[in-house]
Amino acid sequence: MFEEYLITHCSPTLASLKPASLFLYRFSSEEELYESVAVWDAQFQKKGIRITILRENTDTALIYVYRPEAMIRELSRPEINVFLLNIGYPSGTVDQLLAELRIRLQASTEFPHEIGVFLGYPLQDVLGFIKNHGSNCKGMGDWKVYGDLGEAQKTFAKFKKCREIYADLWHQGRTIWQLTVAV
Repeated sequence: MFEEYLITHCSPTLASLKPASLFLYRFSSEEELYESVAVWDAQFQKKGIRITILRENTDTALIYVYRPEAMIRELSRPEINVFLLNIGYPSGTVDQLLAELRIRLQASTEFPHEIGVFLGYPLQDVLGFIKNHGSNCKGMGDWKVYGDLGEAQKTFAKFKKCREIYADLWHQGRTIWQLTVAV
């Protein structure tokens, strides 16, 4: 079951097309959740990927799968860094920024939409979503587009094709380990 979520929601990250992915996982027990995350995190680390829980409720967890090196590059871009500082994030490592995101996910009744920058979405689209409260977008795909619709549509098509290929290969017997690109 956990593997299917990884294939369905994280293929572009596993293929190194995207720095991070996120999915909501319904678990049967906390033991099963923690074991799945620990096992996959240990395996993925060998290929430059981490997996962690960002938020946990009674029977669901928000699972974050990311490439630390790609996230370092993404989050240290000056415009992203300034954006995060302006909304109260500390200056720090990816782990420190994720710790702050976890706090915001747990404590807030409003979803922290800056999560888009932690998923590699264009900053213009994240800012547009926040400013417009999710309305008035130019188009939608993996995220709502407020900036360059043409580029976003190319990216959406690339991610969709990746998911289709990964799902087909996985159903043919390839393992997630075999499908995960090492960096």
